[in-house]
Amino acid sequence: MSLLPGAVQRYLDKSAFKGPWTLEGSERSDFAGAVVIPSLAEGDSLFATLQSLADNPPLLTACFLVLIVVNHGEHASAADRLQSSIDLTRLAALAERSELCITWVDAASPGAEVPTKQAGVGFARKLGMDLALPLLSWKEDPLLVCLDADTLVEANYLQSIVSHFRQSALGAATLPFRHQPGNDTAQQAAIDRYELFLRSYVYGLRLAGSPYAFNTVGSAMACRASAYVRCGGMNCRKAGEDFYFLQKLAKTDGVALLSGTTVFPEPRISTRVPFGTGRSMSRLLDGDAQAVLFYPAKAFQVLSDWLRTVEQELSVDAETLLTYAEKISPVLADYLEQANWRTVWPRLQSTHRTGSRRLQAFHVWFDGFKTMRMIHLLCDAGLSRGEPEDVLPDYFFWDGRDCPEVQAEMLEALRSQDGVQQSISVSKI
Repeated sequence: MSLLPGAVQRYLDKSAFKGPWTLEGSERSDFAGAVVIPSLAEGDSLFATLQSLADNPPLLTACFLVLIVVNHGEHASAADRLQSSIDLTRLAALAERSELCITWVDAASPGAEVPTKQAGVGFARKLGMDLALPLLSWKEDPLLVCLDADTLVEANYLQSIVSHFRQSALGAATLPFRHQPGNDTAQQAAIDRYELFLRSYVYGLRLAGSPYAFNTVGSAMACRASAYVRCGGMNCRKAGEDFYFLQKLAKTDGVALLSGTTVFPEPRISTRVPFGTGRSMSRLLDGDAQAVLFYPAKAFQVLSDWLRTVEQELSVDAETLLTYAEKISPVLADYLEQANWRTVWPRLQSTHRTGSRRLQAFHVWFDGFKTMRMIHLLCDAGLSRGEPEDVLPDYFFWDGRDCPEVQAEMLEALRSQDGVQQSISVSKI
C-alpha cells in the first residue's frame, strides 16, 4: 500500500470508522477510482448491477475497484441475515471469475453487524468510501463513485465518468438517472409521479438561479477523492445522505451535471427509510394522494427574487436587505430573522471583501437545506402544493416553453433537460 497524501491520512485518522470492518477480495492499491455499492439483503438485484458494470470495457473495469458493503443492523430480520450470508458467499465466488476487480466489506456476519444507531445507507456509503481511499492511486486525482445494488448502468458508464472529470474543473458530479419500468401499471404511475416530483423541484431551483439545482440521487453521484476528503466525507444519515453529501461538495468544490450516460434505479417499494423513493412509492401505492404534491412555481419565484436581490445589493447593510426581503415575501423576511440574518450578513461582509467572494459565502450560508426550508414555509403559509397538471404549466411558462399536457410527456421533457437518454439500454440478468 503506497504512502497516502497527508490530507487523506489526516482524514482517515480523524474521521474514518473504527470497528471490525475490513476489506476482502482484491489486494491491489493502484486503482484510478472505486465504485462503492451498499447492499442490504439485495440478492439477484446486486448481481444484476455487477453484471451491468462488467459490460463496461475491460481497460476501464481493470482500473476501477468495485467495493460492495454487505450490511445490516444488529436487529435485522432472519430473512435479511440469511440473504446477506448468501450474498457474501456469491460475492466470493464471483470475485474469482469476474472481469471486475471486486472487494467487499462484511458488515453482516455475527460480530460485524452495524450497531443499530449507525445502521443505514449513509453508514454503508461512508464505510465503503473511507475504506476505498487507501486502495486508490494518488499519482493523479482518483475518483469515488456512488452506486446502489438495485441500479443498472450502461456500457459507457465508467468511460463517461472518466471523461467528465478530465474535462471538468469541479470536484463532483451528478449523473442522469431514469427509473426502471414498474412491474405493473400502478407501480409505473407511482414511480413516474415521484420522479416527476424530484425533477420539478430541481427545475424550480434552476429557474430561480440557485447553485443547488441538481438532483440528489444516491446511486447517481461521483466525486474526486480529494474533494471527498476536503468536504469531510460522507455522512451517516439513514436517509437524505445524498442530499447533504452533495450540498457539502457544492460548497467546497462544486457540483456539475455529467452527460453521456444514464443510470437506472429500481422503482422499489420500501419502508427501510423515513422518506425517499421507497417510502413515497409505498404511500402512493397505498392510495395516499397527499404523499407527493408539487410545489407551486410562485415559491421558486420568491427564491429567484431573493437571490437576485442579494446578488445586486452585496454592499448594502443587513437591515436594508431585510426590508427588500419583506417586500418580496413576509414569510421570507420572518425566516431570515429567525436564521439570525442581522448577525450573519455583517459577518459575511466583513470577512469577504470582494463581491464574488461575498456572494459565494452567501450561497454557502443560504444553502440547499435553507432553500428547501424556505420553500416549505412558503407553502405552509398559503402557496399551496398541488397536482402536476395544475402546477407545472407555470414552470414551463416561466421558462418560455410550452407545457406538455400529460404527466408522462412532462416527465420526458424534464428528463431531456437533465440529459437523460430515451430508453434503457441495459437488461436485467
